[in-house]
Amino acid sequence: MKMYTLDEVQDKLIGTVGTPNRDRFEYELQMDLIGKAIKQTRQERHMTQEELGKLIGVQKAQISRLESNASNATIDTLIRVFTALKAKVKLQVELSQTQINIS
Repeated sequence: MKMYTLDEVQDKLIGTVGTPNRDRFEYELQMDLIGKAIKQTRQERHMTQEELGKLIGVQKAQISRLESNASNATIDTLIRVFTALKAKVKLQVELSQTQINIS
């Protein structure tokens, strides 16, 4: 029986790195991980979705959507959530001739 690495399977089923399908998959995966991290941190801080929503000025439903799929959230909303959760936020943007770091 032939064995395949995870990278080989992903390349075959999703597409190779740099292709639109693979980029979309990687983006959605990262957004899912961010949502799960927000939920886990909120729970560790013994906060309800409603309490977190009030801290940042949004409804409980928006926190619920954010925790299940962060891809629809704005950077502003994510930063407000992380600030309310007392998380350290670092954003790094690299363009061809410019690098921007926001902490």
